[in-house]
Amino acid sequence: MASNKIQRINDDIQFVLAELLRSVKDPRVQQGSMVSVVRVDTTGDLRYAKVWVSVLGEVNEKEFRRGLRSASGWLRRELGRRLSLRCVPELMFELDHSIETGAHISRLLSELPQPISREEPDGTA
Repeated sequence: MASNKIQRINDDIQFVLAELLRSVKDPRVQQGSMVSVVRVDTTGDLRYAKVWVSVLGEVNEKEFRRGLRSASGWLRRELGRRLSLRCVPELMFELDHSIETGAHISRLLSELPQPISREEPDGTA
């Protein structure tokens, strides 16, 4: 369990990165229709931050990761400018598929046939 300070830093990093990812000019990062930062986990010494990113739409994951890795230096520098941290963590990106999985499950559930209710003649089930 992260301390309150680390959790606040994680939230701040998540908020700032969500803004910054919209302004990355690399076409490999902008290939998805919507990019969002799902979660950030920072180590206790603030040296590393694992960032879970979700992309809505068709995307080439390998190229997307390369684009994020390429932009990580700029993102880290901008984080340092916007947040007053003694040490700006090195960013490690992971793709999160939970939104796609949730949409798939929702689609499957909507395709299920509706159960036929049998009512008694007096109106009770």
